[in-house]
Amino acid sequence: MSAPAGAGRLLLLPGGLALLAGLDAALTLGGVPSPVGSPRLAVLHGPLMVLGFLGTVIALERAVALRQGWALLSPGFLGAGAVALAVLPDPLLGRLLLTQGMLLLVVVYAALWRRNGDPLVGVQALGAVLAAAAAFLLTRLDVASVLPLLVGFIVLTIGAERVELARLAMPADAQLRLTAFAVAMAAAAVGAVLWPVAGGRALGLAVLALTAWLVRHDVARRLVRSAGLPRFSAAALLAGYVWLVVAALGLLLLGSPAASPAGYDVVVHATFLGFAMSMILAHAPVILPAVLRVKLPYHRWMWVPLVLLHLTLLGRVLTVLVERNAAWEAALVGNVAAVLLFVVVSVLTVLVASRRTPRRPAATALVTTPTSRSEDRA
Repeated sequence: MSAPAGAGRLLLLPGGLALLAGLDAALTLGGVPSPVGSPRLAVLHGPLMVLGFLGTVIALERAVALRQGWALLSPGFLGAGAVALAVLPDPLLGRLLLTQGMLLLVVVYAALWRRNGDPLVGVQALGAVLAAAAAFLLTRLDVASVLPLLVGFIVLTIGAERVELARLAMPADAQLRLTAFAVAMAAAAVGAVLWPVAGGRALGLAVLALTAWLVRHDVARRLVRSAGLPRFSAAALLAGYVWLVVAALGLLLLGSPAASPAGYDVVVHATFLGFAMSMILAHAPVILPAVLRVKLPYHRWMWVPLVLLHLTLLGRVLTVLVERNAAWEAALVGNVAAVLLFVVVSVLTVLVASRRTPRRPAATALVTTPTSRSEDRA
């Protein structure tokens, strides 16, 4: 049974709620006035953003790629877990639902593996295993303790996605090399949970090596000199890689970022905001039409939130290394504004595009995405 039409838009709503709750929590953590200002939400900032928002988006995209209705249970559980975290006074149910959602994502990857035997799917599955372990451990540990597992989840998932989307530009042994990087990174992430300083440095080295390899072979280095959507996506990709290098260097220097509040802030937000969010901006005009079955054409206004995101994140890093002050708070507000602005620009672009041109059949939109094409070829 294939996924029903419109399911993507419905299941993305809880992910959107997780994003809004996570952004509100970020402002509260920073001591900045926020719409809700809940101390309870502030503690849940990390799980809401990484597992609730990013996890739901990733699981939804993979479920659509599998084209099986049952696969939607994964983003469904993740979305339910995000809602439970946001509204229930006790976070235990939300964390268990997030764990279940991630375990189901591993099952989705297993089904994709049986379809084509693609090693890239195995790399993404390994990342999902790390995320499931992190979600479960959060029932007993704090976010800082499981941060290496969450870093591994995001880096492995996006790294495999980049190799998948740019398959033709990658070297012949790209899948084998990425698999080797993935095994090393997963081992380092687990080691960083058990031995924070030594394992954290090993994780930083693994992330740095993978990033250097991806940058060397990613077609973004050439497309950044083009125009329109290719140039926008390439700029977002390269900026994301820069922030991943910053995160890797932070891990190498600090070992355990939890030992330094400033270092923790840099590593966390360089990874999940500078790298992960920039990658979402880069892929949104390509991936979201398949997931949500709507038109999201490139518009030059997309540059505004992209530039704002990286400028304010740079300001945040520079100011937090001195101390948290008014400039740091302004940069934090700029981070939140950049994310929200991209959502607004995307929604307005979708609405304008839907009025100007008739919507194509869902099946056509599905098979024209790079993700679906790569799996159809296998």
